[in-house]
Amino acid sequence: MSTPTRSNPPPATELLIDDHRRVDALFDAFDEADHADEQAEIVTRICRELTVHAELEEKLLYPASRDMLRGDDQDLVDEAFVEHASLKGLMMRLDGMKPSDALFKAYVTVLKEYVQHHVKEEEKEYFPKLRGSDLDLRAVGARMLTLKQELTSALSKLPVTRGKVTAKLLPGPPLEQRAAA
Repeated sequence: MSTPTRSNPPPATELLIDDHRRVDALFDAFDEADHADEQAEIVTRICRELTVHAELEEKLLYPASRDMLRGDDQDLVDEAFVEHASLKGLMMRLDGMKPSDALFKAYVTVLKEYVQHHVKEEEKEYFPKLRGSDLDLRAVGARMLTLKQELTSALSKLPVTRGKVTAKLLPGPPLEQRAAA
């Protein structure tokens, strides 16, 4: 994808697919990493990427798409919120862990599997429905670019602890409150 700009934003779905590929590459890098410090740093990056991605979807895409989708298609949005809660729970478990800790690799493996499941549903079911709706995906993409820059900047100021995962999720209301909004 070419470098997106606010004056010529890609559709929101393209931005999110780019995020999916970046996180997938990070999981591959984790699988190939030999040293504990490198594994911890990669998992921190995965968690931060997923945190930003989830915020973009929860604050911008899901509310906008809920208004455009009808009937059972709205269930896709509800399921995505629930899946995000599961992903965030796994990331919170990883926060502060070291690769030498019991279950570290198991948590990373399950996080990867959940992410792959979520990505598959979004790309095969949810995104095609959005593309067929009246939702202005470029306008949502422009808002995503702005929010992504803000969130990425905020997360980049947080420390990365050597040898330990430091995910530090962004503050915000519980998912249930966001889903009801």
